[in-house]
Amino acid sequence: MIKIAIQGEPGSFSHEAATKLAADARIVPFSLSAEAFDALVRGDVDAAVIPIENSLAGSVTEHFDLMLTHPVTIVRETLLRIRHNLIAISGAQINQIDRVFSHPVALAQCRRFLGEHPKMEAFAFYDTAGSVKQLVELRDRHAAAIASSQAASYYGAQILQAGIEDNEENYTRFFYLRRTPEVTPDPAANKLSLAFTVENRVGTLVDALSELAKEGTNLTKIESRPVHGRPWEYVFYVDCQLHSPEDGTRAIAALKQHCSMVKELGRYQEAIR
Repeated sequence: MIKIAIQGEPGSFSHEAATKLAADARIVPFSLSAEAFDALVRGDVDAAVIPIENSLAGSVTEHFDLMLTHPVTIVRETLLRIRHNLIAISGAQINQIDRVFSHPVALAQCRRFLGEHPKMEAFAFYDTAGSVKQLVELRDRHAAAIASSQAASYYGAQILQAGIEDNEENYTRFFYLRRTPEVTPDPAANKLSLAFTVENRVGTLVDALSELAKEGTNLTKIESRPVHGRPWEYVFYVDCQLHSPEDGTRAIAALKQHCSMVKELGRYQEAIR
């Protein structure tokens, strides 16, 4: 049985994504994402599953930084439909609820529901499933949590109202990470993730992206993050579609002509909704 690190409590969306990627895995939860990465690098776990992007809230920027600074590689990705539910302890009624706890992103994705229930005051919590765990421990009939149905089942709580998210087109993309030395190339890979930096000169980013275009590389995502300790310098993260393994090799070689640093984050099969 392989061990997979996640950030968050059992029953979280990361837990659900991990079991989707490896159904028989043992899930090892950590409070902080950095702890999950460190456990993977040390060899305490075999893999880690992390959220990297939500279709409504955008990217999880911390995880870009951690992938850059740790010797880990993306080997798979998956998309998880995010369904938020109002959850309380058994026997509680929706008209009793005056406090709602969840991760800030989950609260933000349920603004309409919370607006329709002005009696419910929202409070940020470190984790969706963790907010359900807290409810069950406190046995407070006046408090509720926003989390997945799996969290309600895991902790023995009840769903007061299902599907309370504002937008049904709510998906989170998760990466399955392994230690870089242990990763073997996937011949069916059709997607490449890269990080690179360019010199702070006029046109350097355009030159780098032009090289990718010359290779016929279809850029599907670009994200910038500040370089720690070097104000106003940035790392660029890109996702590219691949038609063959050689496409990725040529794209990396082309970028190296114009970039001071290029790191391949992974070649893997693109997840499909």
